[in-house]
Amino acid sequence: MSGNTKMLPSRKPTHHLERFSESDLPTSRGLFRIVIFRDKRDGKEHVAMVRGDVKKEGVPVRIHSECATSELFGSLRCDCRAQLDRALDFIAQGNVGVLLYLRQEGRGIGLGNKIKAYALQQDHGLDTVEANMKLGFPDDVRRYDIASEMLRSLGVQSVDLITNNPLKIAGLVDEGVPVRRRIPSRTLTNPLNVDYLKTKRDRSGHLIEFLEEDGSEAKAG
Repeated sequence: MSGNTKMLPSRKPTHHLERFSESDLPTSRGLFRIVIFRDKRDGKEHVAMVRGDVKKEGVPVRIHSECATSELFGSLRCDCRAQLDRALDFIAQGNVGVLLYLRQEGRGIGLGNKIKAYALQQDHGLDTVEANMKLGFPDDVRRYDIASEMLRSLGVQSVDLITNNPLKIAGLVDEGVPVRRRIPSRTLTNPLNVDYLKTKRDRSGHLIEFLEEDGSEAKAG
């Protein structure tokens, strides 16, 4: 875990979501409470997987954007499925926490554009940042007003954020959710995702710690 990263909130809270439905959900990791939030602007449904009492300070939280290619189809081009699994494991082991699953595929550009970016990387040797820019997008167009509103609805007072991405910390703080500290999300590399991870680290500023297959720490580069 990293040191204290708590910052003061600033922006006025948003009210774009409807708390639409919820239920207990038994899983292979034990019992969670699944809460569905519907965005009144575009109809997208976002998910909160809740474990234990989260109406308090210092709740472990993972903000995770959907990745159909990895999580449904087993793509080896990224580490999204591994990060999702590690976060759920961490929350289950501590018996408390929240995983927010946001419908922001491809860092917010959508699945179709994400596949176009893949083709540019494959056919023209571009990295993820260059491919997004070629398509007319910035590196990352995700927004965190959704996450902050979900956390407020759940009663979370401050978070221990499971992330490698400083933009997520800043995004929550800007939206009024105090971040008490960062919990690194370590990930395994493979020959097909190591360049992607290096780009996230070197060009997008992610604080990535790599692991070897045996779980030991490693440095890429």
